[in-house]
Amino acid sequence: MDSNVLHYIPPFVRIYRDGRVERLLGTATMPASLDEKTGVNSKDVVISSVSGLSARLYIPKLTDSSPDSPRKLPLLVYFHGGGFIIESVQSPTYHNYLNSLVSEAEVVVVSVEYRRAPEHPLPAAYDDCWEALRWVASHSGGRGADEWLNLYADLDRVFLAGDSAGANISHNMAIRQGTCGAEKLEGIKLVGMILVHPFFWGTEPVGSEPETCEPKIRDQIASIWELACGPGSVNRGVDDPLMNPGKDPKLSALACPRVLVWVAEKDHLKDRGWYYAEMLRKSGWSGEVEVVEAEGENHVFHLHNPTCDKAVHMMKKVAAFLN
Repeated sequence: MDSNVLHYIPPFVRIYRDGRVERLLGTATMPASLDEKTGVNSKDVVISSVSGLSARLYIPKLTDSSPDSPRKLPLLVYFHGGGFIIESVQSPTYHNYLNSLVSEAEVVVVSVEYRRAPEHPLPAAYDDCWEALRWVASHSGGRGADEWLNLYADLDRVFLAGDSAGANISHNMAIRQGTCGAEKLEGIKLVGMILVHPFFWGTEPVGSEPETCEPKIRDQIASIWELACGPGSVNRGVDDPLMNPGKDPKLSALACPRVLVWVAEKDHLKDRGWYYAEMLRKSGWSGEVEVVEAEGENHVFHLHNPTCDKAVHMMKKVAAFLN
């Protein structure tokens, strides 16, 4: 490895001793626009001019909605994946995926552009996403800053969703909502959560991990988490409840009554999705959780091959869950 490289986590990122960060994936961008194929419209909005927090909003083609009495639609708050390090809401991967999902499910989407590590170590991403939810809640009663949310978003039907690190964020937002006391967000009702190939881990292997996850893989996953947390953080390793919900004594407080977890057979994180559902049920949480496993598929296959049969099936099931 180049002596000037401080950290190299293939295929994601190189960090140099002078502080420069070279992202190796997830750097392509595309603008918000009206999608000709689906009729879905999108725009970028600034949530906080102080922190620079922003989001990309999506609305479906509203063919049966009157301008004088617009139809209220479920609201999905989406958190992109990328190990807290790569990707963005402007990524063609996520932009195209959300165009398709919004069209299929007829929902409003807020896709959050949270700050990424290593420049902004955790809890920056968690805090940004919480602030984005607070901004969403400010539209209760149609009194918010964004016209689309005022007109079209049903804040009594709010869903959280994300893939990989974004699924981790979704879970931790629902935990925060259930445990933050006086800071609980008013004006929105969380009714469901979708975790796709969630980025959870732990020191003790679960399920088939002893056979499928060699030490090199386990070390790489731990390294991503360590990098995301940063050298100056209070990092309890991969058994931090933020990363290992099974270690969270407050797991039963998850503020969401329905959870849909997607796992992929060939994904190293597969058993963590199953373990999450198991621990959620054992915690005393009163909701319902379902796990769906895609046989023969790998991590975030639905983003890399969105037209394959399993990805199409997944899209339809997610759309049904949102309605």
